[in-house]
Amino acid sequence: MTPTAGSLLSACGGGDARTTTAGGSASTVAGKSNRKVKLGFIALTDCASIVMAKELGYFAERDLDVSVEKQASWPATRDNLLNNQIDGGHVLFSMPFSVATGIGLAAGSAQSQALKVAMVLNNNGQAITLNKAFAEVGYALDPGSLAKVKSLLEAKSPELAMTFPGGTHDTWLRYWLKAAKVDISKLSIKAVPPPNMVANMEANAIDGYCVGEPWGAVAVKKGIGFTHLNTQDLWKHHPEKALVVTEKFATERPDVLKDVMAAVLKASVWLDNLGNRKEAAKAIGVEGYVNAPAAEIESRLLGIYDMGGGIPARTYRDDYMTFYRGGEVNAPRRGHAIWFMSQYRRFGLLKEDPPYQQIADSIILRDLYEEVAAAENIPVPDDDMKPFQVQLDNVTFDPAAPLPEATRV
Repeated sequence: MTPTAGSLLSACGGGDARTTTAGGSASTVAGKSNRKVKLGFIALTDCASIVMAKELGYFAERDLDVSVEKQASWPATRDNLLNNQIDGGHVLFSMPFSVATGIGLAAGSAQSQALKVAMVLNNNGQAITLNKAFAEVGYALDPGSLAKVKSLLEAKSPELAMTFPGGTHDTWLRYWLKAAKVDISKLSIKAVPPPNMVANMEANAIDGYCVGEPWGAVAVKKGIGFTHLNTQDLWKHHPEKALVVTEKFATERPDVLKDVMAAVLKASVWLDNLGNRKEAAKAIGVEGYVNAPAAEIESRLLGIYDMGGGIPARTYRDDYMTFYRGGEVNAPRRGHAIWFMSQYRRFGLLKEDPPYQQIADSIILRDLYEEVAAAENIPVPDDDMKPFQVQLDNVTFDPAAPLPEATRV
């Protein structure tokens, strides 16, 4: 890719570089001391904003020396964050709340609120994929589909997979099972790293899974599974991955973190121009990043879904995977954090209610995000703690009163 003007400036310059930011404002970047940053990512399409910030030179524009490092799994990402082996990265939005409540920790590990959500990276774009042998259930929104799911799953006791306990994929899977009135306690649900999902289904080790793209599209392409539910049909514009950072990074180098966030915001704007998504699919599809065919990444990035299983193709017009959406994507909401923790209680993963507001306030770096957004001329939505609707079962959640949802059958 051709280097941007900003990256050429910073490559030739010395201490300071003047750059134009994502929202059109200008900022002065101080010298290069202690501007090395390690960001982790998992091989999923929604790592794109971090990868493209690197590939397009947006980090370099701000004199940031960023290494983007592939992680083996979400537990490895968690451990590398908690041990300060990486400064931050492309992470499940709900992982910090899972770690804070103990769900996402190994037995005997101490709960921690040291993982902080700096900004959201994307909305939408995950999928529940079922083995082709289950094709009779159809698409989850089809009349009678969820009743068929209940009958079939309770009869066959399938092996299901997600990617991390209390993570977004685990939550979407369990929420779908609850909507289908399936007794979750009688099912086997295990964690599998995202890139290993397809191979596990091919080997008949799992019958269904929830994960991000492109691993739903790849299963369809291979003819081994079909897309039963896209998560934008579960909750339109749900938070998915976030830029999660260590407490050490956030407290000791806030100015560097703000520059990282601004560069990722600029990449997010670039990605939401659909004309750039073909280029993005090629860039992230290489072996060092997602390691999947660009065509299978590109189609769902554009909202065009071959569903498999005899289900008609679906085209999403405004709720495919989005990275910016006028700033609506990127603002981290404390209300969303409280929703995830209410689901942990509802699913039986927690035996008592956590301190919802305290954890949300501690982990969501809302003030920091608003500061960066203001500097970049990016609007910030005012819905941080406002009620919102989850479409799959038409439930409205009020973050100020989580107990009704936490105790809902």
